[in-house]
Amino acid sequence: MSNLLALTFFSLPTLAFALDLLLGDPHRLPHPVRGLGWGLDRLEPLARRCGLPLRFAGALCVGLMAGGAYAAVDFLCDIHFFGVLLLAYFSYAGLALGELVDSGREALELVEDDGRLDDARLAVGMLVSRDTTTMQAPELRKTLAETVSENFCDAFVAPLFYLVLGGPALMWAYKAVSTMDSMWGYRTERFNQLGWAAARADDVLAYLPARVSAVLLVGSGAILRLPWREAMAHVRAEAARMESPNAGWPMATCAWLLGGGMGGATRYFGEIKNKPILGPQGAPWTLEKLKQLFRLVLLSGFAGVVLLQLCKVVVVRHLPWLWL
Repeated sequence: MSNLLALTFFSLPTLAFALDLLLGDPHRLPHPVRGLGWGLDRLEPLARRCGLPLRFAGALCVGLMAGGAYAAVDFLCDIHFFGVLLLAYFSYAGLALGELVDSGREALELVEDDGRLDDARLAVGMLVSRDTTTMQAPELRKTLAETVSENFCDAFVAPLFYLVLGGPALMWAYKAVSTMDSMWGYRTERFNQLGWAAARADDVLAYLPARVSAVLLVGSGAILRLPWREAMAHVRAEAARMESPNAGWPMATCAWLLGGGMGGATRYFGEIKNKPILGPQGAPWTLEKLKQLFRLVLLSGFAGVVLLQLCKVVVVRHLPWLWL
């Protein structure tokens, strides 16, 4: 690898990570994810009216959205001069660790303010798909821990993985599938068939990143002197009990590292769902545990940027035909 290629390779994910932490997601500016959501809202009625079986129509939509996102980002990043700026922008916009931590901290402040429980329920409800309207402070803390842990993979490690692997175009192809899963991937009457392909595609694409997330969290937990050996002893078995093949890996790791329980009875779309227990059973999430969780995911994010890039350098040096 030439020195210029090496510099470019290392600078792009590192720049994206730094911009993500510094800027987060400016809500006044348009964001590509909102564009994907806009497109999905208009694609849904077309898919339902096309006359194909809904699962097959949903699979076609997955290919259309992922392929369209890849092609659009690849084209825009090749534009003379402006392409360089768009390359940096699309790389940064696909990562959301800074926004995840900032939103979590803001919601936690409301939870800890005794007079603002309703505001806290609303703030936490903006981060999750479950019903938070009747939650008390302990359950709101647990919900925050669950969403920050799970989204460490979904919002950061997985898109970073594809950014390092194939650049911003490949990352946005993954983001298109992930956005489809977040909008269509529910086992409800409306999306059980149409969203099936999006949910399965997201499971496949997040398989490796979820396990990389657990490794990063354990390594960072060791640096922070958290009980990483105990986490390693439980994570695989507990992750296997989850309905999702991926969500349990970062969640169980954080639960054992920080000594807070996750799972149990949770209300989704008006129905109670009993989720597997992760971590020490009955152990509550406290203010200090959540603050430590924010530090843990930030350190793990930095470790992920370094580790994934080093792995790519090693692979490219020994298998140069894999360079994308």
